[in-house]
Formats: sequence, structure tokens, C-alpha cells
Amino acid sequence: MVYPARKHVLKTIHQLIQLLPKAEQTKPQVLLLAGEVTGFRNDTDRELVFRQESNFYYVSGCRVPSSYVLIIYQSGTSLSQPSVDLFIPKAELADMMWSVPPPNPEAASKTHDVTRVAHPDTLVAAIEQAAKALPGALFHTLPRNSPLFPIIPEEYLQPVLSPANEGGAVTDLYLLPALHRARLTKTEDEIVAIRHANGISSRAHEVVMRVLGAAVKGKLGRESAITGKPLLPGEWLIEKEAEAEAIFVASCRREGSVHQAYLPIVAASNRASTLHYCCNDREFAWGPTNPHDHQNRDEFARGDSRIISPQVLLIDAGCEWDCYASDITRTMPVGNGGKFTPEARAIYELVLEMQRLSFELIKPGIHWDAIQLLCHQTLVKGFQRLGIFKTPDSPGSGSWNAEEAILASGVSSAFFPHGVGHSLGMDVHDVPSASKPAVNNSITTTLGHASFYEYLRLRLPLAIGMVVTVEPGIYFSPHLIAPVRESKHIDLAVLKRYESVGGVRIEDVILITLDGYENLTTVRSDTAWVEGVCSGEL
Repeated sequence: MVYPARKHVLKTIHQLIQLLPKAEQTKPQVLLLAGEVTGFRNDTDRELVFRQESNFYYVSGCRVPSSYVLIIYQSGTSLSQPSVDLFIPKAELADMMWSVPPPNPEAASKTHDVTRVAHPDTLVAAIEQAAKALPGALFHTLPRNSPLFPIIPEEYLQPVLSPANEGGAVTDLYLLPALHRARLTKTEDEIVAIRHANGISSRAHEVVMRVLGAAVKGKLGRESAITGKPLLPGEWLIEKEAEAEAIFVASCRREGSVHQAYLPIVAASNRASTLHYCCNDREFAWGPTNPHDHQNRDEFARGDSRIISPQVLLIDAGCEWDCYASDITRTMPVGNGGKFTPEARAIYELVLEMQRLSFELIKPGIHWDAIQLLCHQTLVKGFQRLGIFKTPDSPGSGSWNAEEAILASGVSSAFFPHGVGHSLGMDVHDVPSASKPAVNNSITTTLGHASFYEYLRLRLPLAIGMVVTVEPGIYFSPHLIAPVRESKHIDLAVLKRYESVGGVRIEDVILITLDGYENLTTVRSDTAWVEGVCSGEL
């Protein structure tokens, strides 16, 4: 299937016109975007993994490095259906010798939804022609002095800025916001890609759980290791974070995914309290552990009689499909026969409750701030049930430990410090300027404590076609707990019983629909199923 670039071009131009001052809206609009170039590792000739720049791909569907796209629009003319010209590098002999060469223009024109395909050596002439044919046209680029976007060489802008081109102007103020607004809601083709990425990632999460369960049941061995042969995939055990990551990524690659949407987070034991823990280099804890204890390092003795301590394994990982992301988190039990400890189960089921109640509230028009507040309300109630937070009826307590008072204090942010979710699309934290705009008229009052929203990446009413994550979590980070440890709201003795849990997060990707939402994540998260799989009983 050819990527529907023209559809995205029209969405982008519609948003662009709305952003422009009225005096500029009737002018011809010309968009020039550069694709990503192949990077190299430090001072070497070794290529880094290439991934196309998202905005460029959105309007071109082109994965070829060092390409350009020139889009021309003029209302009320034949260009009201914009021309989309793609410029891809010419294949040189060295390209054919060392790597897969780019397609020729004739072949590329059959696989790209564009007007024509040419080589970059004709781009200057194309820009000159556009500037002459459309006097006063406004040329748009992505931010030109930002390291976040590919560089457009000055030679491509000179025809516009030349004194001979009276009235020519280049601006980088409007294109990125327009692209972000266009990308905020997804077309059906985009949803298909996101659904596919989430299907692959869901199965990869389940594969990790089933490998853990097979080991519990003794169905995996190390016979090859005894004979000195390398272990085959069917013999792999998961005894450290890196092994879990390897199995997850291998499962995604087996199904054709090229990229992970972000660095996988694979955190065992106390390390699950670090939100973006990407080290993934520790073995599972054995023996007694203290909060944030890393003492075991690489000392796990495989094949001996040591027993892996009961702990959680938090995996936040998702692959890409056709430049569209997935983002799934599952927290699973390790040790203890594949079952959660009572404390870990209590926290896990509270996070499940936070997510379930969020789902019940989600529908078009609901403001995302309300979902964030609901999660904090649910956490406070749950901590009061568990005894971590005091109630007015606790010994020596009073009204200052009422649910409303605890919520107003902001102390729950020490245990749930991040946002409940974010926009997802071509990037895992998608379209930041649109999902959390600097000028946000949708927020008229702050619900609850201000700290609840400090790291919330989506602050808008939900709209049909948005794709968002729903990822509540509870963490026992020594760094975040330290400032509130002596809080009048916290029962320190009870808190200490739960700190070794580390952290629990459960994350699904959903599509906002007319009637509510569709969950695009297919791997289950209910306690009985997770324990059944991780114990080898299912």
C-alpha cells in the first residue's frame, strides 16, 4: 500500500492557513522540508541506524536518506490540490557497492503518493521556478537553527531571499505547529499502522511472560551450556534485565518491525521506581534487598542453588511499524513461583483500578486533566485503604488526614509523579506543541494540586481520532519519597513494608472514538492472567 502523503499534506495546509495572520492567508504557500541524513558514529565511517524524520515522512512517505520535498499550494487555482515534488539522491556506484541504493525516480514515483520525483540537483531550479511563478509566495520550513531537525542548505533558500525575488519571504514560525496540529488526530491509515505496531509489541510482552513461566515450570534448561554449545533461543532463560530486553526486541524483529519506538525500559526489583530506567544491565535480585540496592551486580551464579528473590519486572517497551509507534508497559512477578508478593499485588491492583476508572471516564470532550486528577484521587483512597496514608480515624489523627486534605497537599505526587498519558503517533511522545500548547485556553482552573500536572504531556479535551496512552503508576523512589517521608499524612511503618516493591506501571494505547475508546493493546494485564502466565500455569 502506498503511504497516503497527499492526504496528510492537505491536513497540514489546512492547519497552516488557520495559523497564519489574515494578510498572509491568501498568499501562495510553499513548504520545503529536508529528510534525515545517515548519521555516523563519532569520527568513523560506521553508519548509525537510520530512521526518517517524522514530519518529513508524514508529508512524503519517503524513507530515503538525504531527500527533500517541495509542496506548493495556492487557493482558488489548480494548486488548491497541492503539488508534491520529492527529490531523492541519485544512486552512485559506491552506494551500490556498500549499501542498498535509493530507487530511481521512475521506480519511486510508483511507490510514493507525490506529483513527481527528481534528484536534488534539480531542487534549486524548482524553487526558482516557484518563486518566479508565484510572486509574494510565503516559503515555510521547520525551525532552521534547531539541532532537532535536518538542515536545509542555504543554497536552497537563496532563490527566495534574493533581491531579484521582490517580496519573497521564508518563515519557520508556522510549519511545525501546523504539522503537529495535523498529526494530533489520526487518519484511518495511521490507525492501521499503530494498531499493527501494538499487536506486535503486545505479543512480545506476552513472549517475555511465557518464557518466565516456562522457567518456573522447569521447561527451559541449559543442556547446551553443559556441552559447551551456544544456547538456542528455546533454551534462553531470563535471569537479568538484558535477557528480557533481548527476547522482547527479538520477538518484534521476527514480526518485521525495524525500530523500537524508544529505548526499552526493563527494570527489575527496586529499579522499577526509576521512570526512564534504560540501563537494563542488572541481574535479578537474589537474597535480601534493600530499597534501590544494586549490590548483586553480576554475581548471580547461574545453575547453583540460589533462589531469585520475589520482585517485579517492569517492561515499558514498544516497536514501530511504518514509522508509527506503540508504547506498552507491563509489570510482572519474578520469583515466588511467578506470583506477586502480597504487597506487590496490592499495589498492582491499585494501579489497575486507577487505569480501569480512567477508562470508564474517557470519551470525546473530557479534559485530560480530569483523568490525571482521577488517578490521584484513586491513589489517595487506595493508600488510605492500605494504611500508607492515614485517615481521620487513625490513632492521633483528625480531619487533616481526610481524603480531600491529602489530595490538596500534593503528597501523592511523590508516588505518582508523571502524567497519566500522552499523545502517540509517529513519535512516542507525539506532537508536543499541539498536545500541550503554550497558550492553552482549554484550562480555566487547576484541579487539585499543581504538582499533578507538572509532567503531564497532554493537556487538552479528548477528540475523536486522537491516540493516547493510559499509563498510571505507583512508585517507591527513595529520592522522591525523601522530602515527604515525615509527612503527617504518611504512616511510616506501613510505608516501609511497601518500599521494596519498587514500582508498578500499566500502560495501554487507546484510540478515542465516537462512543468512547478502542484499546489497541491486546496483551492482558488482569492479575490472575499475569500470574497464571508468569507461573507457567496458563
